Amino acid sequence: MAAFVAFGVWALWVTRRRAMRWGFAAAFAIVALWWFCIPPSHDRPWRREVAVLPRAVVDGDVVRLTNFRNFTYRDREDFDARYEQREVRLSRLVSMDLFISYWKVGPVAHTFVSFNFDDGTPPVCVSIETRTEVGEVFDPLASMFKQFELVYVVGDERDLVRVRTNHRMEDVFLYRIRAGPEGVRRLFRIYLDRMNELFDRPEWYHLLSNNCTLNILRYARAAGSPHRRFDHRYFLNGLIDRYVYGVGIVDTSLSFEELRRRSRINDAAHAAGDADNFSARIRMSLPAPADADTR
Repeated sequence: MAAFVAFGVWALWVTRRRAMRWGFAAAFAIVALWWFCIPPSHDRPWRREVAVLPRAVVDGDVVRLTNFRNFTYRDREDFDARYEQREVRLSRLVSMDLFISYWKVGPVAHTFVSFNFDDGTPPVCVSIETRTEVGEVFDPLASMFKQFELVYVVGDERDLVRVRTNHRMEDVFLYRIRAGPEGVRRLFRIYLDRMNELFDRPEWYHLLSNNCTLNILRYARAAGSPHRRFDHRYFLNGLIDRYVYGVGIVDTSLSFEELRRRSRINDAAHAAGDADNFSARIRMSLPAPADADTR
């Protein structure tokens, strides 16, 4: 790569020979064609956290989720990997929540969602992430150049949430979304379809077109959300809670500052530990979204 860049500098700015410029143009076209043809793959030495892809089977009202992640952690790198099969009913799906997790102070974060049921079934948590290989770490710049595949991690909140609050020591905020059951069910079906598509055909993660927040917003629109105007916080997603507050899809009876203060769940997550009612306990102090949209 360094040799190619050096040749480009020489051909475009040093030499005056037109043939060299045409030569560089041809070489650039060949490299670009090669790059665009690099396919994503399911066959790599994946990190254990993202090694197994989930799949969903919909049978009428029943959804069977296989490879449902439910790891037990001792610390962020020391855990017992466990995948399960879970069964949920679409007719009992009633609401959803948005999580925003900050691994450092700043305007960038990780966003993911949970789907909630009224029959005692634990929430189904879905996190759209980079599928990193052993020894890899996420790099924002590299993610725009076919360095990471995309993965949907579907699992228990005692895994996906608690690993962030209790072991990675990230600041995590949970917002109850104002949406009616029918809209939430449409959105859940979109997630299930995308999950199965990715199981059958790998895709590249891309920071600016195929990331966690953009996909959440894209699927919400496909499910019927009327909020379609572009906003810079789609990319500065650590500010996305201010966006959802501004468009009124979270509780606006409180000031944003008070809602955000009450939505931080780290203390509740630490107190809950690995309790069976972890999901209920991290929601105990949260304001319920009033007057949910029934669509």
